[in-house]
Amino acid sequence: MEQWKALIPDSIAQKYEFYNFNSALEILTQSHPREFAEIVQTLERFEIRVEDILERGGNESKIPKKLSELLRPLEWTEVEISGDLIVRLLEGKKRKVVSREIVLREFISGHKIDYVKGDVAIDLEWNSKDQTFDRDLYAFRTFYECGVITCGVIITRSESLNQVFSALGNEIKNKYGASTTWMGKLIPRIHARRHGGCPLLVVGIMPETVSNWKDGKSC
Repeated sequence: MEQWKALIPDSIAQKYEFYNFNSALEILTQSHPREFAEIVQTLERFEIRVEDILERGGNESKIPKKLSELLRPLEWTEVEISGDLIVRLLEGKKRKVVSREIVLREFISGHKIDYVKGDVAIDLEWNSKDQTFDRDLYAFRTFYECGVITCGVIITRSESLNQVFSALGNEIKNKYGASTTWMGKLIPRIHARRHGGCPLLVVGIMPETVSNWKDGKSC
């Protein structure tokens, strides 16, 4: 077993699957223990019910709202980044004379992350189009490269949830199809470095998180 897995508390180890990129978990536990404790607390308390899965709607369903209900009171806020780029042309033997200065307005604009506290960011993608991951990863990359965050957490569906969807019928199975946001669409994008090297802890929501689901059926 990879050493980093020992840092995951038993209280969440059986409910979620984890992937650790660029030592994100080590950074969280060692440099941001308070934020990590709140993340663990949130994952412990977060639960899904079969009724939530059956509900119509995508990322506007009750499931993202349930995460917000846990994180917002802890002062995890939505943050958008914006910035101008100042380009200076230097002349002279020692390149100290500014001959021209160009300002590119809103060089960084429109990138936002749902939950940010201190140097840590969290995003949940439950059932959006899988291209949403490209937007999310670019946002994490921008925040990281600008020095706003040191690491991030992305929460999405584990492949193992497909067994629940299949048991609930074809309509639900199709609703949570292969072209939506789930682990199989996220990990290849990270391997392709679309996050730009930002340390990421990826959390997969497993069937054990569905509180009224047991032994292949609702209860």
